[in-house]
Amino acid sequence: MSLVLDPAAQDLLFREARTANTFTDEPVTDEQVQAIYDLVKYGPTAFNQSPLRITLVRSAEARERLVQHMAEGNRPKTAAAPLVAILSADNEFHDELPQLFPHFPQAKDAFFSERPAREGAALLNSALQAAYFIVGVRAAGLAAGPMTGFDFEGVRKEFLDDDHTPLMVVNIGRPGPDAWFPRSPRLSYDQVVTTV
Repeated sequence: MSLVLDPAAQDLLFREARTANTFTDEPVTDEQVQAIYDLVKYGPTAFNQSPLRITLVRSAEARERLVQHMAEGNRPKTAAAPLVAILSADNEFHDELPQLFPHFPQAKDAFFSERPAREGAALLNSALQAAYFIVGVRAAGLAAGPMTGFDFEGVRKEFLDDDHTPLMVVNIGRPGPDAWFPRSPRLSYDQVVTTV
């Protein structure tokens, strides 16, 4: 059985998509980012909780502050990318549940009244949303360079607050010269899937 999605779209989103390490200087607009979000916001999360928060780093001053917290190998590409997004988990996501999960508004207190429960749920579900975001960047014809090589606590203090946990920094733009490392191997179906 083949996939329903057009093969060109499959290539754009997965087979030909790669983590970009260089970018052209073509800007990434707010309209592009909004279109990405307006697509990926429909990806599933538990209780529709939607804990992902996106901080766009646009100003030169903010970019300089962010670069200082990146691992040394990630600094040049973060400094040069047309747009950088800090993806974080909002540990107070439950405040939005009455709006997002209206058929069970008491879910806010029934499941997420304690901070540890919120942090675990926020981490899992914002990680799902971060993956959707990366695929959405690809759907916009752009390349994403997601990274976890940075000082998490430094980024949190510099750009977020105690209620937000940084997940990753994503460079975004059109791929530049020599943007890709060679494709790394993937596990086969038989290595991953077990039938019981």
